[in-house]
Amino acid sequence: MADAVTPPRGMRDFLPADKARRERVLAIIRDVYRRHGFDEIETPVLEDSARLHAGLGGDNEKLAFAVMKRGLSVTDLHAAAEPLELADLGLRFDLTVPLARYYATHRAELPSVFRAIQIAPVWRAERPQKGRYRQFVQCDIDIVGESSIRAEAELVLASLDALDELGLSDAIVRVNDRRLLFGMLTDFGFAPEDFDAVLITIDKLDKLGPEGVVAELGERTGSAAAIEAFRAFLMRPQTREYLPYSERAIRTALPEGADPDVVAELVALGTAVAAGRGSGAEVPLRFDPFLVRGMGYYTGPIFEVAHPSVPYSLGGGGRYDGMIGRFLGDDVPATGFSLGFERLVDLVDVPDESGADAVALLHDADAPLAELLALKAAVLATGSRVRLAPRIRNTKRQLDELAAEGFTRFAMVGTEALADPTTLELRPLA
Repeated sequence: MADAVTPPRGMRDFLPADKARRERVLAIIRDVYRRHGFDEIETPVLEDSARLHAGLGGDNEKLAFAVMKRGLSVTDLHAAAEPLELADLGLRFDLTVPLARYYATHRAELPSVFRAIQIAPVWRAERPQKGRYRQFVQCDIDIVGESSIRAEAELVLASLDALDELGLSDAIVRVNDRRLLFGMLTDFGFAPEDFDAVLITIDKLDKLGPEGVVAELGERTGSAAAIEAFRAFLMRPQTREYLPYSERAIRTALPEGADPDVVAELVALGTAVAAGRGSGAEVPLRFDPFLVRGMGYYTGPIFEVAHPSVPYSLGGGGRYDGMIGRFLGDDVPATGFSLGFERLVDLVDVPDESGADAVALLHDADAPLAELLALKAAVLATGSRVRLAPRIRNTKRQLDELAAEGFTRFAMVGTEALADPTTLELRPLA
């Protein structure tokens, strides 16, 4: 028996209808981002291996696909202490690290505050499963060079507008700040060297529940007093949906002594988003003191998109002020927001509103090629999309298939139409 001819695990082919639908969703997102003043850029799918493994990508670095150096000898293979010594390039695992390198490369040619769109595939060596792929598209917008909360407000508003255009107007954005998280862990008594492990566990709160998180913390760190302080805070009779988004709600959700400057920034974010959404509109923000986001490079406000129709997030992002400085030697403020395209495209219903007339010309298999192409050119000149299709015996099935592919009209091509295109009779496809 022949082997199945399929794509590599975790990667997919898309049939024409699926591809067209994906492009319609991408077009909506692109259009909204451009209207909000962002400019699209493109970066290579490959980056230097050392850059991809510079400690900027968190756990995603472990999932990067490496590209082996050319011309390696057997001796080189045996001499390598670890596999990455054999690689000089790697496939990008996200679009943020390439953007940081891009800005460092082109800083002199870019505006002082740079608003970037990146919509492109990325690759991660995930364990393939439902909803997790090894190749997938990310839709990123980033603002580089703006240190104030203004950048976060612009990103949130652009992302919410894109979701509105896709029919997901009920989406909300959960908000927290890494500085508040670190302050909370310090107040509870966790050692700084334990912060990363503690945050990884807190990030599982939705999955494990409060008791599960406390139990796992006991396995990850030996600080019993800190765990007990965190448990007491976690078990308070509070809800994670703090409504409305206000200074009082944020302060109520945090331990006493939370950084007032950071709280003031988050309050200002809510005020700005409210103004940007229009008078009378509900502010679609929720403060969540346990929102973590997995990337280790976040330094300030962080976000995650939630929608009532699904239990998973539809995107997220945050501020990563320290990343670009790793390449330039001096710090450059930056913050970004990414929509989870693969989840969105499966969720939204975007009709084909192109309005383009698509015509199928059904002809005999032995019809003269030159005359057929001349006829096709004449119909193309009217602005229609045109396909030449040899007529088959089961005409009804052929017409049904053409209608399913989006064709709107058809014609049976006879000798008169080949000689004089003005005699072509076009009929609607039901």
